[in-house]
Amino acid sequence: MKLDDVSLRHGAAPATHSVGQRKPLVDGIDKVTGRARYTMDLPLGPALVGRILRSPIAHGIIHSIDTSAALALPGVRAVVTGQDFAAPYGVIPIAQNEYPLARGKVRYRGEPLVAVAAVDEAAAEAALRAIRYDIEELPAYFTAAEARAEGALPLHENKPGNVERKVEQDFGDLDAQFAAADLILERSFEGNEVYHGQIELDATVAEWEPERQRLTVHSVTQVPYYLHLMLAQTLGLDEAQVRVVKPFVGGGFGHRVEPLNFEMITALLARAACDRVKLELTREEVFITHRGRPASQMRLKIGMKKNGQITAVDAEVVQRGGAYAGYGLVTILYAGALLHAIYKLGASRYRGYRVYANLPPCGAMRGHGAVQIRFAFEALLDEMAAKLGLDPFAVRRANLLTEIPYRTLNDLQVNSYGLPECIAAVEKASGWHERRGKLPQRPGFRRGLGMACSHYVSGSAKPVHWSGEPHAVINLRLDFDGGITILTGASDIGQGSNTLITQIVAEVLLVPMRRIRIVATDSALTPKDNGSYSSRVSFMVGNAALRAAEEMKRVLTQAAARRLKVAPEAVEWAGESCGVVGTDQVIDWAQVVQEALIDSGALTVKGAWSTPPETQGGKFRGAAVGSSAGFSYGAQVVEVEVDEDTGEVRIEKVWIAHDCGRAINPLAVEGQVQGAIWMGMGQAMCEETQYANGLPVRSNMLDYRIPTIVDTPPIEVFLIESMDPLGPFGAKEASEGGLHGFPPALTNALADALGVRFDALPVTPDRVFDALQAKRREARLQKAKSARQEA
Repeated sequence: MKLDDVSLRHGAAPATHSVGQRKPLVDGIDKVTGRARYTMDLPLGPALVGRILRSPIAHGIIHSIDTSAALALPGVRAVVTGQDFAAPYGVIPIAQNEYPLARGKVRYRGEPLVAVAAVDEAAAEAALRAIRYDIEELPAYFTAAEARAEGALPLHENKPGNVERKVEQDFGDLDAQFAAADLILERSFEGNEVYHGQIELDATVAEWEPERQRLTVHSVTQVPYYLHLMLAQTLGLDEAQVRVVKPFVGGGFGHRVEPLNFEMITALLARAACDRVKLELTREEVFITHRGRPASQMRLKIGMKKNGQITAVDAEVVQRGGAYAGYGLVTILYAGALLHAIYKLGASRYRGYRVYANLPPCGAMRGHGAVQIRFAFEALLDEMAAKLGLDPFAVRRANLLTEIPYRTLNDLQVNSYGLPECIAAVEKASGWHERRGKLPQRPGFRRGLGMACSHYVSGSAKPVHWSGEPHAVINLRLDFDGGITILTGASDIGQGSNTLITQIVAEVLLVPMRRIRIVATDSALTPKDNGSYSSRVSFMVGNAALRAAEEMKRVLTQAAARRLKVAPEAVEWAGESCGVVGTDQVIDWAQVVQEALIDSGALTVKGAWSTPPETQGGKFRGAAVGSSAGFSYGAQVVEVEVDEDTGEVRIEKVWIAHDCGRAINPLAVEGQVQGAIWMGMGQAMCEETQYANGLPVRSNMLDYRIPTIVDTPPIEVFLIESMDPLGPFGAKEASEGGLHGFPPALTNALADALGVRFDALPVTPDRVFDALQAKRREARLQKAKSARQEA
């Protein structure tokens, strides 16, 4: 919904044909009726069964692996090890240090060691039992502190001290800005390691055609192009020998935003067996594959003037990244980069350390890189506001960006900024000033209100694999039937990008959406796209779709002009028909298509888009990470009720305003914002991976506590449309920024309710109970001390 009195500084959005309309998802019917085919549903024919043998120890040297007995068993068609791969892999070209199957060393419990393909599950399991190996166990390190301790063995020989990436970034005169502050506070915070929790299990179907020497892979990936590259690289193939198809995907949230070991293992098994192989992981194996949000230890120091203005920020972040690089260097850079671009800062210093440990590798997760540090930042702002006697909303307003476009200290470009309107929306809707400190209290329960702000990127301004190609490409095809086919490599993983692209094309051409079909993510048919990550699809692929549709409209307008025997400028385009301006001459869509296809036959036009250079960050090391063509913004208020006897926290309501630029599909955007809040609830209140000597102890959906519908509060969403000048029709990111704000809004609400501040996530009932007990003990001690002094 929108607040009538929240002014949109960029003006009201113009009337539209499709954009801005609440449309059901184009694949929604397929999903709710069960017609949608996911990887393991595909009717591809008989397939061998793939299985993986995993390391039982967390760190060790592989001396030998004997697979001869397994290969001799009836029904076993292939057995492969790390020695059978041609090269390591990784999503970042300069940090590829992982083999799909362990080679030389194992570095975490559950790391894939050997894989088999057999005619059925029984034969595959028998083959795993027949494998013999000799692994010399080494000391294992399960915390960042242990891994960095003096004398700790390096997990990777080229990374002494087990630090994958150290980041040092300084902007402005930090000492002078701290000296100008009236209040300086320094606190330490802890952020939890979190699992994505997607519904669909990891699965891949791979087929090797020995006659043609070709590989076809169907998989659950969010990044078909990167998977394509890594399949060719690890199997030693020419990229032309590989075809990657992404079917429907049952959620990703970042888990599938890099090529994963089971995908390449399945492909190698298929080639070794010269057959088709299916491999589906168990839920425990999906947990072990991981790539979740890393546990983070943070030290944050902020200087502030009496009016709430931030003078300086000094932050240190240590992330426990697991055994391999993955997205690690990007994650630790994001944590520092996104200290900026939301508030004005006088000066900043950032020190980041991404640390290896003998645990499953971490990676990207919704809100990649910035969720933990935003929790710390917004929580500390709230505490400082209280110490200065300032309202939390006033502190945020004291630090708003005032001139747009705005260039941050670390060279990020902000072109649209709806945070002031977001703040105003939730401030009014929640009744903040009327209700805070005056909420009705039941006996044994305490209520409170808390707020926080957040932001996020609309795609990374520089791609992971720099090739000079456009960031996004869309092809549109028009044939004899008058239908328009969108060909895109962008991955719809449930976020509704196929619908968004369809609406953009329909808007430009002024045709009904039923005239448009979409074919996506098949490398043999669709143009390359970098994938679904960092909220890039709406902004980048949306712009490519806009340009392709404009080109199609230009071609069709010329065809109409030929049929009408006038200049193109005289044609009045109306979509399903067009005519000559100022006359009653009209021809319909079919006649325009017929004219357009004369001599040429089926038409294909292309739209491409890349980020402008000024949005691609500065020139210092790591400057590309955090740069974006557009930033989303959000503010939220959370109302809580706490049971003082048990520590149980109940969320009464959430108000969130999200600056998404133009809402291409408000229905879908509201759902994405609500989903971000829901995942933020999980991180803030209950979700946390735990290990015993490197073994996951919550590797199922019963022990790993994810919020259910029973836990979900009313979430009131306000869409703020700041109309970004670079976004398609002004659109920006819509699905990640809201997550960042929930954890601090929750802890700030708890501080309001209980007078206790929480510096570690998740805030579980036992932690709340312990904090309340500690507060009561302190009160008793103070009372006794006062009594002694009076005596």
